[in-house]
Amino acid sequence: MTLPEESPVSGNGAALSPAAARFLAGFDWARWKPDELATLLFIVRGGRVLLIEKHRGLGRGKINGPGGRIEPGETAEAAAIREVEEEVLVRPTGVRRMGELRFQFTSGHAIGVEVFRADDCVGEPGPTAEATPFWADLDAIPYDRMWEDDAVWLPSLLRGESFFGRFVFDEDRMLDSYLEPAPTPHESPSVG
Repeated sequence: MTLPEESPVSGNGAALSPAAARFLAGFDWARWKPDELATLLFIVRGGRVLLIEKHRGLGRGKINGPGGRIEPGETAEAAAIREVEEEVLVRPTGVRRMGELRFQFTSGHAIGVEVFRADDCVGEPGPTAEATPFWADLDAIPYDRMWEDDAVWLPSLLRGESFFGRFVFDEDRMLDSYLEPAPTPHESPSVG
């Protein structure tokens, strides 16, 4: 994506800061590299999806799926399962990789995210210092309380479709999005 420096607005009509416009003028996805690798995992069962309200970190106060950073030497799937266990106190079952997301912030920060879906879990979700979990009906997902990109790709995950997406944000405001179907993904190699 390239956005000319003189462009005064973002994808949602709000004015860009001069620093954001300068960053985007020189940005090129072909040279993109993540600063960190992370995961998201959504447990979907019985017409509902397990979501969380985040209590801290990036996205604090927003609704999302459990997830977090991939530790050195850890596979993306192992990290996704660990994060669910830590954040909502359940063990996901029937876990499969659904997609890859790339996030670029105009601050320069870049995050690569492996996204997983699980068919069920062992135990009952409970609150932690990280998050408060809740089940949402698939036809009543609170997209207005989530990151803007979730409305772009989460429906694919809920339909069982694999995907690849990339997004540009100025703080928590989405400036650009791209989503395409992807072949059935396989487990990522460990990060190390």
